[in-house]
Amino acid sequence: MPLEPPVVAAVAAGCALVIGPWLARRVVRLSSGDEEARPRPVGTLAAVVLLGALVAGVVELTGVRPAAVALAWAAGAGLVLAGVDLAVHRLPDRVLLPAVAACATALLIDAVATGSWPALARGALAAGVAFVLAAAARIASPEGLGFGDVKLLGLLGLLLGWAGWGVLLAGVFLGLLTGAVASLVLVATRRAGWRSAVPFGPPLLAGAVLALATAAPAGLG
Repeated sequence: MPLEPPVVAAVAAGCALVIGPWLARRVVRLSSGDEEARPRPVGTLAAVVLLGALVAGVVELTGVRPAAVALAWAAGAGLVLAGVDLAVHRLPDRVLLPAVAACATALLIDAVATGSWPALARGALAAGVAFVLAAAARIASPEGLGFGDVKLLGLLGLLLGWAGWGVLLAGVFLGLLTGAVASLVLVATRRAGWRSAVPFGPPLLAGAVLALATAAPAGLG
């Protein structure tokens, strides 16, 4: 069910103001290992603004349905994963695995409620293919992908595959493109060398967001 823009804005703002500060705390605490660590005000503000924008995008894309919960949960988890990966080059299972379970459950409920079984089957197939291919790449070149990246690709395969094969392909392409551009910028500004390890999670997540942002709502499910 679509919502009027003021309602979308109110829902997004409410979620962002309530959950955003908590996400910012999780980033610094998972990055530092200190459960008493507190984020800087700019970090909290960034989390609130980004989460608000992502939740608004989710509601605009899906309307009110269980699938919106899957994408909104992934948005929040993605902010934490990106922040931790940028800080310490790690995608913690404490965030990633619950996100996989929550997203899969919400999409299953969506299929029961709306009959979107073909989309769920497509998402499950895409998740399996993405996970297997990423795991093979990890085995072939351990320095290229971490196992956290492999699991993240499985989650993104589920969500993007649910949205459509075209969305999945766009997400993979845009993720790779974002990662390549970011690496070139870091090298050009001498913040990294050609052999420096660059976190792969944030570009993958950015590519997924861009692909979903350009998806047609009518084609979902």
